[in-house]
Amino acid sequence: MEQPKKMDLRSMNITEEHKARLKELFPHVFNEDKIDFERLRQTLGEDIDTGLERFGLTWPGKSECMKIIQQPSIGTLKPCKEESVNFDTTEHLFIEGDNLEVLKLLQKSYYGKVKMICIDPPYNTGKEFIYPDKYSESLETYLAYTGQVDAEGKKFSTNTEADGRFHSKWLNMMYPRLFLARNLLAEDGVIFISIDDHEVDNLKKMCNEIFGEENQIGVIANVNNPKGRSDDKFIATAHEYLLIYSKSKNDTFWRGFEPEDKVVVRYNKEDLSGKYREIDLRKTGDNDRREDRPNLFYFFYYNQNSGEFYQSKDETIPDGFIQIIPTREDGAQGNWRWEIKTATEKIKMLIPKYMTVRKKWGVFEKDYFDKNDLLKPISAWTFKDVNSERGSELLVELSFSKEIFPRPKPLGLLKRVFTLSTEKDDIVFDFFSGSATTAHAVFDLNRQDGGQRKFILAQLPETCAEDSEAFKAGYKTIADIGKERMRRVIKKIQEESKGQLDFQGSKMDLGFKVFKLDQSNFKIWDGAVDETADGKKIEKQLELQIEHINPKATEEDILYELLLKSGYTLTTKVESLQLAGKKVYSIENGDLLICLEKKLTKEVITEMARKEPARVICLDTGFSGNDQLKTNAVQIMKSHKVEDFRTV
Repeated sequence: MEQPKKMDLRSMNITEEHKARLKELFPHVFNEDKIDFERLRQTLGEDIDTGLERFGLTWPGKSECMKIIQQPSIGTLKPCKEESVNFDTTEHLFIEGDNLEVLKLLQKSYYGKVKMICIDPPYNTGKEFIYPDKYSESLETYLAYTGQVDAEGKKFSTNTEADGRFHSKWLNMMYPRLFLARNLLAEDGVIFISIDDHEVDNLKKMCNEIFGEENQIGVIANVNNPKGRSDDKFIATAHEYLLIYSKSKNDTFWRGFEPEDKVVVRYNKEDLSGKYREIDLRKTGDNDRREDRPNLFYFFYYNQNSGEFYQSKDETIPDGFIQIIPTREDGAQGNWRWEIKTATEKIKMLIPKYMTVRKKWGVFEKDYFDKNDLLKPISAWTFKDVNSERGSELLVELSFSKEIFPRPKPLGLLKRVFTLSTEKDDIVFDFFSGSATTAHAVFDLNRQDGGQRKFILAQLPETCAEDSEAFKAGYKTIADIGKERMRRVIKKIQEESKGQLDFQGSKMDLGFKVFKLDQSNFKIWDGAVDETADGKKIEKQLELQIEHINPKATEEDILYELLLKSGYTLTTKVESLQLAGKKVYSIENGDLLICLEKKLTKEVITEMARKEPARVICLDTGFSGNDQLKTNAVQIMKSHKVEDFRTV
């Protein structure tokens, strides 16, 4: 008797995904689903490095990082409507949980869909950071930390300078997260990582390995404290770093900044073609001598009376004309920026001009202002809106105490990186979200340009110390601060939009769905328990399968777990239908049908099949041991060309 397939309740298997992609490229190197490395070596020839010593970054525990990456998550993300705003309509997400587990759980649904990732991870300054260091602990550690499996809770490992593995522990924390984050990036996506000088060298080497050295966009010195830190011993640090990597430099989406007023005012001249500024045509900098680039040396001739003006290689000066030569500051002959052919084609863009200070004639290009021209960002940002003080000021503007969350990222910094790397409907992801500055920036920028950018935030519910201002103000965790900040930003926008008919805020997505990391709603078979295990372990596993659904799980909890593990996003359109007297969820206009009824009938199976969805999922308990109905269900589905029918 043919039975429906069982649904896989684990997160995406990274190893299998990589094998599949390798098989697409080199099917001949596989032998009975195993990789034949000798064939792979022959295929790639000398590009295979078989030596023992290699260039790269290594540290104690690096090999274990790959194991934790390959270990699927069996957790879930449970909806929390009471802490959300506009849960049923919003496309913004706030996920409370350990970001390693969250990254694993998002792999199926968001693989290749995120346009930009921006993170501000712990800087490893010698103080504590609370991410797990034991590779066997992940979801279990998190649940203990949050008190979900241990009433007393359990603190994650910390990292101090006295620890012999100070750098290693930080690298072990970051590597799996960045590896998994790269999978979520779209092909034209970009990641921005804020860091200071404690780990910038190690982080850059790590990113070169994960993203590819060729995909480094750049490193920006972000001057966020112009006065410098007064408590630094030798040099008052005035900046942090912003490391930028792309998924694929060939496809990277990248914009520039709109010119600021101080740039626009430079275009102080105007003719019939518009406003322009004058730029000296003489080449400066490297290779600016005549002998360096002879092809860039020639003469301009100008007649002041007739206005005639032209270029020539002939050094003979016609009667009534002035000869103009590119002359360096030291008096030596130099070069022009254009070859003579370009100067001939664009002669109307050039102006002969006597320079009163230098007491020489020169040639200047008319550089016209175009409001659509964008400026390439420079490698040192000294903008006022990236100053750290602005981050705290913005919290105060939302009626928070300045001490609630120390040193939040300034809004201007986030808005600038969004401007460079996102379009108006892209997804932005921040898995070290802190006080939710990323959400604030998305709301603000969407309001400014009418965009529909969506954010996904992930934040560990790190407990606030009892003597902290945050705890005294009623915030138990950092995640609570972030959620409250988003609520206040939404309220502020709504208040400011009242009475303004054309205000962008009226069209905005002003909400966020809250999800919380938890154990699966299903009791999943422990693959480590086999026929060689002792009788008690096997008996316990069999007992779990009798009633395999957590009795505390709500129907909505189960629905979202099935969506997530079927590869649908957490904002997927869900419609509730009544078919043959039973509730059926229609996902993405009928692409997937889910029935969570605990007593299925032939009639509801038939009605679902008639809609010809791509997939159908039912609870195994819905068949109540009726193997005949289960077998008939498979045949009914096939008769309506529904090939993917699964139970859970």
